[in-house]
Order: sequence, then structure tokens, then C-alpha cells
Amino acid sequence: MQAKTIDQVISFLDQIVADEVNQGSKLAYFPILYRAVTKAIKVAIENKEFEDNPRMERLDVVFANRYLEAYTQFKEGQEPSACWAVSFNQEDRFWPIVLQHLLLGINAHINLDLGIAAAEIAGDNIDSLKADFYKINDILSSMVDGVQSDIDKVSPVIGVMDKIAGRLDERLVDFSIQLARDGAWDFACSYAIADVNERTSLLKKRDASIAWLGSDIANPGILLSSIARFIKVFEWKKVSRIAPVLEGIS
Repeated sequence: MQAKTIDQVISFLDQIVADEVNQGSKLAYFPILYRAVTKAIKVAIENKEFEDNPRMERLDVVFANRYLEAYTQFKEGQEPSACWAVSFNQEDRFWPIVLQHLLLGINAHINLDLGIAAAEIAGDNIDSLKADFYKINDILSSMVDGVQSDIDKVSPVIGVMDKIAGRLDERLVDFSIQLARDGAWDFACSYAIADVNERTSLLKKRDASIAWLGSDIANPGILLSSIARFIKVFEWKKVSRIAPVLEGIS
């Protein structure tokens, strides 16, 4: 899969979601979310909300192609980047909850892929991309409530926790997104000015670090794992039932 336009990205994501839902695979969850984000970015580009809208479309496509390539490699029995392998390898595991599957995809795609895509698009002019790069953060933050609402439906215990916490969890998610974006931007700046050999070393180290973080998301220690397992007991189990609810993300 190699997209050339945002519309092709959305089409490929449609195909992946349909295939994974038909197979009852939990790998459907992340592309459902990612498709919603891509559609939101497409609208922002059409409304000329970025400083350089054509460049943002190129960035979106290059960014998406990294996920599409990793997904294709995994499906064909090849080795994707380590952080994506951690995410994809959870597809048949029972215990990870829906939220963990989403976070694993977000972890690999933002923390590794976004910085690489930004550096490839902007090159030595990476500083000129910063405002538009962070504009994406505003779009993601605007979607938090919709994501939270749909997760609450399929994970009733999280819904109860959400009511108890009030706006605290949304603020924590916003903060986490900002931290990920800051890390991705710093990596993009380093990657943009590095030579070929340095890039190989930077990518390898970054991938290993993000893979470690992904492993921590999948297996977060005794206390958090116990909480996740309690959530899992009451969480909906069938992908065919969960997917339509997640597709309501707006």
C-alpha cells in the first residue's frame, strides 16, 4: 500500500478496517481512530487552516504511508519497525483493552513516524513547519471528547471512572498528546539535520526507545495491569460490536 493523496489514505484505511473487522481482529481499532483524524486534517487543509496547506497534505500522505508500510510488512510476515511490531503483536492477545490498542498505535505512529515524515517533507527548512506541526495537536485535542465518549460506551468501567474524574482525564490526555508532539518535534529537528549514517543510528535508537514504551503500555506493571484486567472483564469483547461504536468518533 502506497498512497499518493489523502483520499487514497482514507481509502486504504477503509480497506484495512473492513478486512480486520471481518476477521474479528483487534487491529481494526487503531485505523478507525486514524481514519477519523485523517478526515479531520483533510477538512482543515480544505479550509486552509494551515500556513502551507499543500505541504501539509504531502506530510499527511508521507506520515500515513509509514503506517501503511508497517501494516503491510506485518501482514506479509516481514519485520516492521520494532515499535509497530509491539503494537501489531497484540492482535490475538485477550487481555489488552481497547484503550491499550489505541495507545499502542498512537505511540508508534506519533513518537516514531511523525518526526521522520516531518523531516522528510521539510528537510533543512524544518523550523518553517513548526506552526503547522503543532496545529495538528489542536485538531487531536479537539477530538478528545468524542474519543472518550466512544471508549466509555464499549468500556463501561472506564465510563464510570470518567464520570468520577470529571475533566481531569481529558486534561491528562491533552497533556500526554502535547508531550508526544514535543518529543516528535525534537526528534524531527535532529533527524532533519542528520546525514545518512546519523539518521540510521537515530532511527534505530528512537525505534528501540518507543518499542520499550509500547511494551510498557501493553504490560504496564502489576497495579495498572490489574486495573486493565478489571476493565476488560466488563468491556465489550467482539470486534464486530466495538468497531461500529468507535467509528462514531468525531
